Amino acid sequence: MSAPARLAVGDAAPDFTLATDSEGEVNLYALLEEGTKVIVYFYPAAMTPGCTKQACDFTDSLDALQAQGFTVLGVSKDAPSKLAKFRERDGLTITLLSDPDLVAHEAYGAFGEKKLYGKLVEGVIRSTFVVGTDGKIEVAQYNVKATGHVAKLRKDLGIA
Repeated sequence: MSAPARLAVGDAAPDFTLATDSEGEVNLYALLEEGTKVIVYFYPAAMTPGCTKQACDFTDSLDALQAQGFTVLGVSKDAPSKLAKFRERDGLTITLLSDPDLVAHEAYGAFGEKKLYGKLVEGVIRSTFVVGTDGKIEVAQYNVKATGHVAKLRKDLGIA
């Protein structure tokens, strides 16, 4: 096991096309071409306490983020059917994407070696990226906390 390569501010954001919870697909670069900035966040598993808190916080902040030109994409390795249950159970309005093969996770350095309860394990690294309309990473945050992360990100982005 080794630490994944990490993206940094100014790097080109890896493109991806992933399935949604509603049988559609989302392509990152297509969104950028529409002139929207994109917040991509990777989380370990739908319907777990921390991931639910984070998804609900993004949902609660979605109007303010969209008003500033942002789209929010939550990415996990969960199947689209589980993501649909997650959306329905918690009233989520953000876009949920399925990456079962971990291709996007690995491209963003969001899967690999991490510490969990003091032990080294391999898994999803809770991470958030802001991608500008030019396709460049504007914010790259790894090992973020589920609780309070969205409020901190809004503050970092200057969004009240």
